[in-house]
Amino acid sequence: MLKTTLAGLRAHKLRLLLTGVAITLGVGFISGTFVLTDTMDKGVGKTFARSADKVDVAVLPKGDDPDADIPAALLGKVRALPGVTEVQGKVQGDAALVGKDGKAVGDLPTVGMSVPTGGLLRYDVDKGRTPKGATETVLDKVLAKREGFSVGDTVTVLDGKSRPHRFTVVGIVDFGIDQEASFRGAVGFDPATTMRMTGQKNYKELDIAGGNREAVAAAVGDAYRTYTGEQLAAKLARAAGADTEIIRAGLLIFGLVAMLVSALVIYNTFSILIAQRMREMALLRCVGATRRQVFGGVVTESAVVGLVGSLLGLVAGLGLGAGALALVNRLNAHIPITGVALTGRTVVVGLVVGVAVTVLSALLPARAATRVPPIAALRSDLEPGSGRFRLGWTRTALASVLGLAGLAFGALGSVVMDKGEIAMDVVALSGGVFFLGVIAAMPALVRPLGRLAGAVPARLGGVPGRLAVANAQRAPRRTATTTIALTIGVGLMSLFAVVAASGKASSAAQLEKEFPVEFQVEAQSGDQERLLPHALTEALRKRHEFAAVIEMRDKETRVGDDDRMVSTLTASALGTVMKPEMKHGALGDLKTGTGMVDEDTAKSTGLGVGRTVHVKTARGTVPVRIAGVYASGTPLDGILVPEADFDRYFTVRDPSAVFVKTADGVPATVARRLVDDAAKPFPAARVVSAAEFKESLSKAVDMLLMIFGGLLGLAIVIALFGIANTLTLSVVERTRESALLRALGLTKRQLRRMLSVEALVMAVIGAFTGVVLGVAFGWAATNAMGDNTVFSLPYMQVTGFVVLAGAAGMLAAVMPARRAAKTSIVESLAHD
Repeated sequence: MLKTTLAGLRAHKLRLLLTGVAITLGVGFISGTFVLTDTMDKGVGKTFARSADKVDVAVLPKGDDPDADIPAALLGKVRALPGVTEVQGKVQGDAALVGKDGKAVGDLPTVGMSVPTGGLLRYDVDKGRTPKGATETVLDKVLAKREGFSVGDTVTVLDGKSRPHRFTVVGIVDFGIDQEASFRGAVGFDPATTMRMTGQKNYKELDIAGGNREAVAAAVGDAYRTYTGEQLAAKLARAAGADTEIIRAGLLIFGLVAMLVSALVIYNTFSILIAQRMREMALLRCVGATRRQVFGGVVTESAVVGLVGSLLGLVAGLGLGAGALALVNRLNAHIPITGVALTGRTVVVGLVVGVAVTVLSALLPARAATRVPPIAALRSDLEPGSGRFRLGWTRTALASVLGLAGLAFGALGSVVMDKGEIAMDVVALSGGVFFLGVIAAMPALVRPLGRLAGAVPARLGGVPGRLAVANAQRAPRRTATTTIALTIGVGLMSLFAVVAASGKASSAAQLEKEFPVEFQVEAQSGDQERLLPHALTEALRKRHEFAAVIEMRDKETRVGDDDRMVSTLTASALGTVMKPEMKHGALGDLKTGTGMVDEDTAKSTGLGVGRTVHVKTARGTVPVRIAGVYASGTPLDGILVPEADFDRYFTVRDPSAVFVKTADGVPATVARRLVDDAAKPFPAARVVSAAEFKESLSKAVDMLLMIFGGLLGLAIVIALFGIANTLTLSVVERTRESALLRALGLTKRQLRRMLSVEALVMAVIGAFTGVVLGVAFGWAATNAMGDNTVFSLPYMQVTGFVVLAGAAGMLAAVMPARRAAKTSIVESLAHD
């Protein structure tokens, strides 16, 4: 039986080619994900190990508090230990580099870092040397390239109080082993200058050459952790590797979607093949093959196809991984790449997943093969799967239960439950359950959906068009399995498109409602020490082109038992220009001695209307009665108090943000130029317009949608291979039928058109079902996000999905149609 199976595989290689392609693509995606992330992990590990080789012992604060530090006095204590030859303290804080346009670089200030000299220098100096003295600096290599600075240039850097200082660039350094520096960019100084520029008084880390860990641990005490160089390298690599774990998990989700689609394609292929080989199976039974041997033959056939497809998938994965690495390295030069890594784990996972998915998908068709009676060898049946189709009581009950359960969960998450993450999880569950119901009911939906999808082709395509629509409908189970694979990809694409469009619409609506100003000027960092000068507000208020210039001032202080932000707005703006949505109370209730709190803070602290909280001020602790609760998500945050109360409580006179409303009739370009001119003397001031914010938000969402679309595109490609596979096998199955049509006058062009329209109808059935499901559950997901979300349907996008799917389906039919048209009429009529 094994020889018969292998001989059958050799004799019919092409019939399983597209099945192998589906497995190759799925396994290639999964193995490519592992190649990408394993290579990144390997490069990160080697880089950290190389840098930590220079450190014998390191001291870091305990816990995960990013503000924790090490007193400067501890450095001298460690330096006095026997055997210690050198100690360097790492200083790190904000030090904003000013670009050539006179404005601070980036949305966040660049990181100011101490760069030691000697054996404990852990960074690679690409050009020049390390800094010495109060007038020298080095720049991160990516930052220097982006901003156009090189060795010998003079640059301006802002200290912690936004005061400018001039430095000469003496080196270009790769700070790649520091994640924060990689993200924000970095400027480096000697340790003393770094303390002066950042305002830091203590160290983030002590690096020690010589000595031993036990002695250092005893000297620094239990408040700090000590590490050997190897342990430090492993710790830093794990922290950096957390990013690759997230990347791996995210990509594998899309890989599993691709494998699910592959499984449907494989199941459909083997179902068709078994149905077409009924006489062959019956003859095997006649000559003595048992049911077990027939079952084993089909399973062996699937295992061979799965193994070959998986091996090709591993090769494809290497290529995909290498291509992704090149792209990642191009986008972020800080990621160290040391060569493509193919681990034994990747090979095992790829082979196991590929073979297991193929074999499991073929089990039901294999079981069906054992039911073929020997007597079937003596008769010629109709095309398998044709004839009148009935859903059956079992499938009807299953589809009904799953469909109703999905609708119930969807209603619960989107309408009944409180909005938020849990409600969205329930909606996601409802989508999965309802989709299973659609899979169960899909064969019964094929004919009505086929009539809908084929209405126009049947009318315009003449006899070939009507024949194509009938062909797409006459084997409902086969068509359902073929189209449901496409439904998965298009459904997820539609879901993401609806959520993205709704997210943009919700943000725009919220912005218009609660932030009705054209410009916002803010410090580069939200740090308390980086405030805007009040002189900027005064300069803006002198311009008649602006209808309102509003200051927001805030102060982080002790509120009850926690540190909270206490804020205020220009008194005349609250209730006129700034109108936060009130959840409890009214804006008019904000009077002397009272405050309002945002909804999130109210929930986390239990501060409701009528409660009194004690606030630490410059004049002692004062009671503040909560008079209202306003919606979160506005520029306001924490506890809002009247402007006169804020002036009495605190000494803060400079704003953290300034909001500018343009007067009627002033062109946007003129207003923007005036705001920029007013902010020009203050390098740390960033001007953001509402229009630019909307545009940047839209671009970010569109980019995210494009990434999701690219990842889901693989599942759609596999589904289209499934359509091509079904048509290819159908062409073989309907050889005599096609020849008879040719004999009756159907031309080659009409035959090709018939098969193209058949593929079009199948693709539109799958895409239309996917769009309906995606839009429906996109609405439910949007409704579950929050109370202020706005549903938006991207009509052009979802229509485009159906059109593109139809066009791609017709493209998938090109090769099967050409094959059918080339077949000899005489030979086909003699086909058995």
